[in-house]
Order: sequence, then structure tokens, then C-alpha cells
Amino acid sequence: MTVTAPSQEQPSEQPYAGTFVGTEHRFALRVYFEDTDLSGIVYHANYLRFMERARSDMLRAAGIDQRATMDAGEGYYAVHDLNIVYRRPAKLEDALLVRSRVIGVRAAACEIAQDIWRGDILLTEGRVTAAFLGTDGRPKRQPREWRETFERLTTGQEAK
Repeated sequence: MTVTAPSQEQPSEQPYAGTFVGTEHRFALRVYFEDTDLSGIVYHANYLRFMERARSDMLRAAGIDQRATMDAGEGYYAVHDLNIVYRRPAKLEDALLVRSRVIGVRAAACEIAQDIWRGDILLTEGRVTAAFLGTDGRPKRQPREWRETFERLTTGQEAK
């Protein structure tokens, strides 16, 4: 039997990407067994992983190429401050939606509000300050284009 590669990638072969609805980024995911403890409840630290995935996807969707900036030695984001409130538990097989909004921009940081929902039920609320650091690990001004993108998102203008 000969196996040949498909001539075109099918949509199902593409990684999932969230999308902007206005200035809010939405990222859907499902709770898998690996995300839970023995009782089928999502382990508390995994909410942070869900939010991190959604933030990274939001930046990509907004046109911010973190990898190119890192590869060029220009800097990277690191979580500077994080606040999370757990309202209700997520469970195995739940379909979740992470909703992310830029709520503040400073020269070397941006603040992002992130909520995790199951349908119309709020499960988790988070607030993250991501600082832009140079390769020496010290705060550094974000690239101008990135700041402008974040400012558009905080003032109600849509992403790219």
C-alpha cells in the first residue's frame, strides 16, 4: 500500500486559532483528562495554562510576532503580576471559552483581563500584567507597533 501526502492541507489539519469579536479575543478549548485531578475537576494551575494559550493566541491574532522578536534578540514577554479568582470548577469534557481583553498599556507592559466561561457561567477571572523584557531580563519598551496595537484594543478599535 502506498501512502501519499495530501496536495492541500484540510482545515482540520490547521492548529486551532481564536478570533477577535470587536476588541475581545475569544479562544475555545475542551477540558481533557490530563487537565483534571482524580475527581475529574480541572487542576487549579491548569486555568493559568488555558489563559496563557489564549494570551499567546490573542497576540498572534493581533499581528504581534513574539517568535521573530525573540529570535532577533529584541526581547520577550514575561508575567509580572497575576491575580486569579476561581468562581466555579470546570470538569472533564467541558467546552470552555477564554475571553481576553487588553485593559491597560504602559511603555514596557500591557495588562490583560481574562475570564473563563462554560456557556453563560463564569468559572474563573484573571488579570495579568505582561512585562516586555530585554535579553538581559530587565524591563524594556515594547515595540512601538505593539503598543499602538494594544492602545487600539483598549480604546475600542478592532485588531488587525
